Amino acid sequence: VVSTQSTGTGDQARLDISARSVWNVLERAFFDVRVFHAPAPTNATKEIAAMYLAHGTEKKRSYNARVIEIEKGTFTPLVFSTTGGMGLEAQRLVKKLAQKMETPTEQRYMQSQCHISEETEI
Repeated sequence: VVSTQSTGTGDQARLDISARSVWNVLERAFFDVRVFHAPAPTNATKEIAAMYLAHGTEKKRSYNARVIEIEKGTFTPLVFSTTGGMGLEAQRLVKKLAQKMETPTEQRYMQSQCHISEETEI
């Protein structure tokens, strides 16, 4: 049972990205993007790592249960900063995509990772 108190189930509960075979073969993966402004006055007392963690946790609280129970997939929040950084789960996705690009395109891992980072630059 999905708790509607903490899980997005209404019209605004759409996720930004859906793909297959990202983490596991044929498994549906869902992603939602959050971009925050680290130098904002509301963030003045927070460490950057804590900001990424807080935004990712908020996204998971909103979507994770619904994705697992209803969509039967995985959920990964993609958190980016306007200063160019990315959260741990976004970094993990970039590494995974670079590994997937390396084999079929014969690109080296570092070239693939740089290409993905350039394409996702905010």
